[in-house]
Parts: sequence; structure tokens; C-alpha cells
Amino acid sequence: MSILSFPERGPWGDAKWRGNCSGHIYKALFEQIKPTFFVDPMMGSGTSIEVATEMGIPCVGLDLHQGFNILTRSILSAVGREADFVCSHPPYGSMILYSNGVWGDKPHPGDLSRCASDEEFCEKMQQALLNQREATTPGGVYGTIIGDLRKDGRYKSYQAEFIARMPASELASVIIKAQHNTMSGGKQYAKMKFPFITHEYVILWMKPKQTISLLSTLAVIAKEQDARLQGSWRSIVKQVLVELGGSAELSRIYQAISKARPEQLTSNSNWQAKVRQTLQLGPFASEQRGEWALA
Repeated sequence: MSILSFPERGPWGDAKWRGNCSGHIYKALFEQIKPTFFVDPMMGSGTSIEVATEMGIPCVGLDLHQGFNILTRSILSAVGREADFVCSHPPYGSMILYSNGVWGDKPHPGDLSRCASDEEFCEKMQQALLNQREATTPGGVYGTIIGDLRKDGRYKSYQAEFIARMPASELASVIIKAQHNTMSGGKQYAKMKFPFITHEYVILWMKPKQTISLLSTLAVIAKEQDARLQGSWRSIVKQVLVELGGSAELSRIYQAISKARPEQLTSNSNWQAKVRQTLQLGPFASEQRGEWALA
């Protein structure tokens, strides 16, 4: 099933641990994936490990509060062998602070809930997911449980960020997980225009049976991101031409783009060259020298 909903968390783990996931979620994942060896590198109170043990699945649990830092240590080296299912349940950005909060007397440099920005959190989670991927056997599954965040009027879709930062060809499943008994569910927000976030995601990737090196994997991710960036520039130029009546001289295209969002689009001194490259790659037509139109 692509939608999971379990109001009760079950007898596994510690209910007092903030952000604790229902053990029924892990039970459903194990029944579907049928791993022969499971690793949780962010096990928290140990819910996933207790479920796996009860089901007779060999498993290893690691966590920062036990001394394992996923950002500086290899999961594969710590465990000693690859697993066919490696799944994490990280903090949801700064939603819940763990070191100097749930555990620990002061912030830990490896605490993912202590990132200075959303960008830093997503970069570190990409590193963590690549670490998980390394520890996954070829043909095995690696994944994470993550929720989105609304803070200070902004909505941050972490699941979208994670998907964009990992190999597109390896994405296997996105499962919607209903949230129950949340602390925010009992609050009232006078100016809230949008529904409360009452769902999370289980994102699963499958490591190819014919794997390539980590550097080659990163090159693939960079190429995919570059393609998305090029697609964004095409959309920008298309929209500008639409607003200019379907065709315009190059100088007018420059002017329209620079007036739109100069601090984002024109911070790079080579942005005009990027516009010319985008026009030349199409789908655009040069009706006469110096003038471009929608193809």
C-alpha cells in the first residue's frame, strides 16, 4: 500500500522520545521488503530495531546519542557488512531539537536538528543518504522517513528536496504516512489559511545491482541537477517571450529578465551568456538577427 495509517504506536521503543515513529510502520515495511539484514543508522529510542528483532530479522541500530555520527563515520565500516534494507528516521530540520534538548547537555556538531539553515540540513541529509546507499547491498533498498515543515509562514518540502538530491533512476517508492497524536494538532492558529500537516513520507530508493563508484554516482546527480537548471532557464525565457508578445529583440529579453528578480537571476555575471545559450538550444527561433521568438 502507498498510504499507511496507524493511530497506535504499538509497544516498541519509547513513547517519551519526541518524534517517535509507530512501530507498525516498520512492521509494514519489513513485511513488504522482506529484508534478511536491516540497519537503522538513526534508531532514536530503538523502535525499528525492536520490531525487526521481534520479527526475527537480523539487525543493527546506530545513533548519535550512542556515539555514531552518520556525517563523519561510514555505516558500512561500523556494521561490518552490507544490508539489504537501510532506513533512517532523521530530525525534521529544526522542528525538534535533540542535543541540548531531548538528550545531551549541549548541541552536538553532528546533530541534524541543529543546522543553521534548511539548505545545510538538506546537504547533510544528502550526505547521510549516500552513506546509507554505500551500506546497502546491490539490489537492496535504502530510504528515510521524513515530514515537511511549515515555519514562519514558509512551507519546506524536505521530501521533494531529498528526491531531487539523489539518483532519479533509483527512486523506487514514495509512501504517504498519516500522522497521529501530534503536539501541533491541539494548537489553534488564528491566521492559518492552510490545513495542518498531518502526513509524512517514507521515501525508498533501490540500489542498482550493477553499481558504480560514489564519485560516478555524484556525477550522475550533478548531471541531473544541471538538466533541471537548464530546464528552469528555458521556462524563464519562454515566459518572458510570452509576456513580450511572443517575440522580442535580445536586448528586451535581457531587460525583462533583469527587472523580474535581479538578485536571484543576475547575481552571476555570466547570466546573459546563459540566456543566449538557452535561446540557441531551443525551442526558440531567430526570425531575424538579434530577435528571438517562441518556436
